Amino acid sequence: MANTNDDTARVFEHRNLPLLLLQARERVIARFRPALQAAGVTEQQWRIVRCLAESGPLEPRQIALFCAFSSASLAGVLARMDDIGLVTRTRLGHDARRVQVALTPKGRALARQLAPRIEAIYREIEAAIGAPFARSFYDTLDELIVRLDPGNAAGENDPD
Repeated sequence: MANTNDDTARVFEHRNLPLLLLQARERVIARFRPALQAAGVTEQQWRIVRCLAESGPLEPRQIALFCAFSSASLAGVLARMDDIGLVTRTRLGHDARRVQVALTPKGRALARQLAPRIEAIYREIEAAIGAPFARSFYDTLDELIVRLDPGNAAGENDPD
């Protein structure tokens, strides 16, 4: 986007990283939307299904962390997923305040059903951007996440 306001152009030294990441995310997720819509699942529901399929049962706070949800948003999505039979929520016996979320057989079947199409989309993306770039980009994203992890002591994982 060109900036026609010369005064504002001098204010910002850096490119808008959050906006660039959102634009990249949108271009990636747009490739997955048709498959998710055909399966009758939202992007948010799919993030949870995939997370639970890969990790097994988790507590909501863990899902929120892994799937980048606010607790308030997650509660509503999990309630809808429970209503349509994709997940179960079970109180943990040793602490009734804690809940564990797991995929139901229907949720596991959805993951198995969508996996071939999802993997095909990843192959299409990799073909479009090149396998070496894809590997490098995954590595870069992993490193960015580690370096900017608010739970990480300042510089603890900084190799420089």
